[in-house]
Amino acid sequence: MVDVAIHPTAIVDPQAQLGAGVSIGPFSIVEGNVLLGDACQVYSHTLIASGARLGADCRVHKGAVIGTIPQDLKFQGEASELSVGDRTIIREFCTLNRGTRHGGMKTVVGSDCLLMAYVHVAHDCIIGDHVVIANAVNMAGHIEIHDYASIGGMTVIHQFVKIGRFAFIGGKARVTQDVPPFILTTGERMKYYGPNLVGIKRAGFTDQQIWNIKQVYKYIYQSNLNLKQALSAIRSEMEMTDEVKTILDFIERSERGLAGR
Repeated sequence: MVDVAIHPTAIVDPQAQLGAGVSIGPFSIVEGNVLLGDACQVYSHTLIASGARLGADCRVHKGAVIGTIPQDLKFQGEASELSVGDRTIIREFCTLNRGTRHGGMKTVVGSDCLLMAYVHVAHDCIIGDHVVIANAVNMAGHIEIHDYASIGGMTVIHQFVKIGRFAFIGGKARVTQDVPPFILTTGERMKYYGPNLVGIKRAGFTDQQIWNIKQVYKYIYQSNLNLKQALSAIRSEMEMTDEVKTILDFIERSERGLAGR
């Protein structure tokens, strides 16, 4: 272990693998079968449980519990994992559970994510890169959240829901259906509020790309066509650009129906 700083009150299993420049704060516990990448900072009173794999330069704040067993009665003690990418920030009192054999044995949080205080990431969730999840968001198992999505605080997400790229969900939402890419939605009964213009403009989408996204969602949300008719019209009348394909591919994979429709 090179240049590792472990507070005297911390408990670190000798089988844990710690990268260069890792720091472990007061009263924290790092169990065996843990990997912490270079320059990770684990603050006080945290638990990094067996099966956790954190990339480089992550920040785990006070009271967070990372890599504990799933809250799933079907779990039989299998040696599953919780994987976190590089530069992800996990704020106070977040809880992230390992995967199960029913979901690929792994829960995944990508790189450059921000999980604000009290977020719960359940077993077998797959979270992409650059995702922002605000305070007290609670997820059931097997959820997918794609790159650059943002989830407002105190939102609850049903198991097996998929949330698309650059989607923005407002706070205190109840997400029971899939949320397509690039849209704004919120509410206990979620409604479509148009494309996530702020998010996609900040990401450098061109005026043409934004127009394409608006047109696709006019067919889906603002026409009198049913979903099958809307998709057929999009394919016959619009150019299949990357953003259009992203939306259509997402909808074709949807198993829970589309939020707001």
